[in-house]
Amino acid sequence: MVNKLFSELSNLPQVEAIALGGSRAGTAFDEKSDYDVYLYCTDHIPENTRKGILERYCKYMEIGNHFWEYEDNCTLNDGIDIDILYRNLDDFCNDVASVVEECNGRNGYTTCMWHNLKTCKIIYDENQRLKKAKDRFNIDYPQKLQQSIILRNMKLLSNSMPAYDMQIKKAVGRNDLVSVNHRVSAFLESYFDIIFAMNKLTHPGEKRLIQLCKRDCRLLPKNFESNLEHLFRDMFTNTENLENVLKSIVTELKDCLENNNIIFKQ
Repeated sequence: MVNKLFSELSNLPQVEAIALGGSRAGTAFDEKSDYDVYLYCTDHIPENTRKGILERYCKYMEIGNHFWEYEDNCTLNDGIDIDILYRNLDDFCNDVASVVEECNGRNGYTTCMWHNLKTCKIIYDENQRLKKAKDRFNIDYPQKLQQSIILRNMKLLSNSMPAYDMQIKKAVGRNDLVSVNHRVSAFLESYFDIIFAMNKLTHPGEKRLIQLCKRDCRLLPKNFESNLEHLFRDMFTNTENLENVLKSIVTELKDCLENNNIIFKQ
């Protein structure tokens, strides 16, 4: 059923490439795993055209969602969810180039789109442009990019006026648990960005990060998992200890970077 859907989508004149991402692009999936599908298009595909195709394969559809990327979120007739994201390949490559070739660090999740491109499985590629993009960015992790990510995100973690640890401390002082939650999430975005960068690994996204770090990262701070467990335990029920937990996380991250001769401050 899914292969037939891919075949119909590939016949659309606007579609130049189709890629499968997420767990379905690898081997770690089962019959209940969702489909993450990326359509690289030269022009907009009308919603009624997409709906006309998808309604033959899906029992539920949300057409044209644009909360993050522009996408259709559906449930196939067999009950499996499928997310179809519509992209322009040139725009996508320019965004990846800003990270990989120009070595611009971001506030968390810096290399996610590079990871998405590297790990996707090509289903259809009319002019081989998607393959050429994968080949273009199939390079070793740049040292300059590692430094850019770490320097930027270490400042966000601690030791700058807008740093997250200070924002969390202020939120605790106001007993503003919504703000605590918001800033802890941002803190963790930068923290994991540093973890993957110091291991020169592309960032896999927002799911199963602790498990993936334990499995794939050669370098991890001391008490990596237990510190995070203490953070989650204390952030709402023992906020007076939150500052100490954050300090331990940052200190042990710095120690790990220093012990492995990785620059983390200017």
